[in-house]
Amino acid sequence: MEFSGAQPTVDLTYSDVFLVPRRSAVTSRLQVDLAPHDGTPATLPLVAANMNSVTGPRIAAVLARRGALGVLPQDLPLQELDAAIRDVKGQPVLWDTPLVLPPEATVADALRLLPAAVGHGVVVAHGAAPITADRIVGVLPATRLATALPDAQLGDLVHRGTPSIDADDIGSERHAFDVITEADVEVVTVVHHGHLVGTLSARSALRATLYRPAVDADGRLAVAAAVGINGDVAAKAKALAAAGVDVLVVDTAHGHQEGMLRALQEVASLGLGLPIVAGNIVTADGVRDLVDAGASILKVGVGPGAMCTTRMMTAVGRPQFSAVLETAEAAAGAGAHVWADGGVRYPRDVALALAAGAASVMVGSWFAGTIEAPGELQRDADGRLFKESWGMASTKAVQARFGRLDAYERARKELFAEGISSSKIYLDPLRPGVEDLLDMITSGVRSSFTYAGAATVSEFHERALVGLQSAAGYEEGKALPVSW
Repeated sequence: MEFSGAQPTVDLTYSDVFLVPRRSAVTSRLQVDLAPHDGTPATLPLVAANMNSVTGPRIAAVLARRGALGVLPQDLPLQELDAAIRDVKGQPVLWDTPLVLPPEATVADALRLLPAAVGHGVVVAHGAAPITADRIVGVLPATRLATALPDAQLGDLVHRGTPSIDADDIGSERHAFDVITEADVEVVTVVHHGHLVGTLSARSALRATLYRPAVDADGRLAVAAAVGINGDVAAKAKALAAAGVDVLVVDTAHGHQEGMLRALQEVASLGLGLPIVAGNIVTADGVRDLVDAGASILKVGVGPGAMCTTRMMTAVGRPQFSAVLETAEAAAGAGAHVWADGGVRYPRDVALALAAGAASVMVGSWFAGTIEAPGELQRDADGRLFKESWGMASTKAVQARFGRLDAYERARKELFAEGISSSKIYLDPLRPGVEDLLDMITSGVRSSFTYAGAATVSEFHERALVGLQSAAGYEEGKALPVSW
């Protein structure tokens, strides 16, 4: 990466900079390969943050199916983490996970698992539910759930005679797409030896031609998991590795500290053969110390997250673009990589993080407002759907993390909580699922690569030309409201 014109004299956020187009031989977005090549199985440079309101097994599996990674949070009990990892590993790679309900289940039952809504005159739906007894009765598209009475039984609403595809007969994703579109249905079931193994929609089949799944050596979906720096970190890391985790994240708010270095050395000494991510840091010194202790990927960012109040509470942190730029340069010199953690609100921010040298970009609140994220969907007074999100240093997170302590010790911990304990993250009516966001983000980032003349992430690191802009320049780049 290089700056166009004057060199910066202050630290910069993503809003302070922009990408300058340059001569390009890349003529199509489909020529672009977004694989981070950071030692993980990922084929997309996107990672769902290890936050309780962001990443669970459901979203981790969907992300891995499209090439991204989800990091299961360290606050989960070890038994739950083990079960979540095994859950992801058991999900299908080539088609969507079926949601199976009995015919006597009601619409209200289904909506608790497969939400659908009508808002602003647009039907928002996601997926479909195969209804089974001893056999597949049929498939009920979620669009039908949006308008059905809550007490209606699914067996009375289901589409009978929904086409099926035998898993052995799927020659290609294009073939599956053609079968679905020719049948003029929203969803088909996928069967193998007479058993239901998945579902496919035309959109899912199309996505399978554009994304490469993130899989382990056995062809199962990949997943990451986090551990803290306190307690028996080595024992927990070994247990996660035994469960099949693909990437270990050693995580604490202030990563450049002795406790982190000790924990890293313990985990690295186990020789688990897994990429080890550590953070959070924002300086080149932090990179060097953590790499020396055993990290191969550095998690970078202090204070840019939407749920984080660290900078306002402590004055500690660093504008994220400059933090990524400095740490990525130091990491490259040490044979390591950087994950840019926090501060992304638009696809442009993801592109800028990659331009600054990040291998991947971590996403938190953006993914929290999706159907697949943990937590129940709720409705506000206007009927809009939202999910609750909170910071991992907030009072709510502290209460969950230290719930087993006695009341006095827990109260002491709560005194030092930081971050937002409850925030409504509204579902985008046009992009309610995490795959919808992946489509939008990767479309923008692929275009950024073509403007820079880069076909790979490493080429983008070299060719990205970045300029400085005023606040007015940033505002000029925004689209006008439709009602203007």
